[in-house]
Amino acid sequence: MSETETVRTELETKFPFLAGAVRVQRERRLWIKAAQESFPQVFEHLVKGLGFSNLCTITGLDLGAELGFIYHLARDGGIMANIETHCPKGQSIRTVTPLFPGASIYERELEDLLGAKVDGLPPGPRYPLPDDWPTDEHPLLKNWKKKDPSEPDAGSPSAAASSAASAASVASSASAPSSTAPKGETPNE
Repeated sequence: MSETETVRTELETKFPFLAGAVRVQRERRLWIKAAQESFPQVFEHLVKGLGFSNLCTITGLDLGAELGFIYHLARDGGIMANIETHCPKGQSIRTVTPLFPGASIYERELEDLLGAKVDGLPPGPRYPLPDDWPTDEHPLLKNWKKKDPSEPDAGSPSAAASSAASAASVASSASAPSSTAPKGETPNE
């Protein structure tokens, strides 16, 4: 039995609910699907029990009603374990910074770009979006549309004032004579 198959067998033995959810893509590549509730214990076992001591990155996915997260782990010998979990948009996932303090940069990316909520993430600066980026805009969501900065939000008081001022301006320009008519003449003569 290969080392990759040994890891798969150990995971499925320790966590019977993973039966059929651990796939060997090819030698030294594991894909694991874990429910949000069981993710923390499976993740911790991969790190502490099976020696996956390198967090390579975290991939975030917009899956429609849910967000998906793939944690890419590696260990000596070149074996990679990719553990995937999902949660409904608006719900939160737990931080992995107790095991990997450097994960905070990846988790801030998930918050900024996908609007993920990460419980337990230590305070810190936004990343990668600038501090003045609107906190309710997440550019990697499939339904995200860039707002026109010249147009205020439709429901804001400034939008109503802007709309009223614009309508008044149109009404007054329709009835006022043009200032470009030659001296002594009125427009439309």
